[in-house]
Amino acid sequence: MSLNADILLDRIRLKQQMNRWRLLAIVIVVLAALFLFEKGTRYSPIKSDYIARISVEDVISDDRDLSKLIKKVEEDSHAKAVFVWLDTPGGSAVGGQQLYLDLMHLSKVKPTVAVMRTMATSAGYMAALGTDHLVAREGSITGSIGVIMEAFEATELAKKLGVNPITVKSGPYKASPNPFEKYTPEQNAVIQAIIDDFFDWFVDIVAERRGLPHDTVKKLADGRIYTGRQALKAKLIDELGGEDEAREWLKKTKRIDSSLDIEDVKIEKETPGLFDQLSQLANGKIGAHLLQKLDGLQAIWQPNSL
Repeated sequence: MSLNADILLDRIRLKQQMNRWRLLAIVIVVLAALFLFEKGTRYSPIKSDYIARISVEDVISDDRDLSKLIKKVEEDSHAKAVFVWLDTPGGSAVGGQQLYLDLMHLSKVKPTVAVMRTMATSAGYMAALGTDHLVAREGSITGSIGVIMEAFEATELAKKLGVNPITVKSGPYKASPNPFEKYTPEQNAVIQAIIDDFFDWFVDIVAERRGLPHDTVKKLADGRIYTGRQALKAKLIDELGGEDEAREWLKKTKRIDSSLDIEDVKIEKETPGLFDQLSQLANGKIGAHLLQKLDGLQAIWQPNSL
């Protein structure tokens, strides 16, 4: 049966409308996906006076977002004091150093207290030194003042496998330590000098911030960990307790109202766009970034357990 012209035109119009709605639905889905994956770095200030809580958890890295967050809290007139909630084994040496410097700057503007939880060791303890007052529980683990760089040598294994690694480089210390080269005493001396240099800086800031003789800190800084009770006895912290004790210290020494609410402040991590993530995944960049996260000097306790 043949269709007349009017019916045929109606069907064409209907098909065009359906196609337009389908296209609109696809556009909405794509925009929604882009909204979810394109979250920017945002900070939402609170509009009444409060005590800010900044959490530093897991492994410390050189984190620009965390530096931005500290700066935003520093500029927020409603944040009358800051608790730095620490539960970290430490991390990269530069990450700990940057966090220490950021908190030092913050503590010059408003009262800042480090509240150590389960663990605040190595770069975590380094960061805590940037605050005005250090509080830990009796069972908190802290200390581990030191620096580490790890590598391995696989020359004997390569030989057993019949592999002959070839390395061409501009100098004897380039890319040392290299797992496919014999690790020499000369190379060890170069690496040890790097470790010692940053370790001396670490010891210096402990002595300065804790008001301890340099020789005393050197004895404490043999890499060992301390409980909260031991750390208090060694004067590495100021007080045993948690946020209640930190509130009381703020009230007594800084005249901060103890009834102020404690508010968690966060910056949402800037996430790459959907297409960027797919591209990074395809190129293997995401996995590579995770593997390289702690490359270089580390100030961390039990790095092999991470």
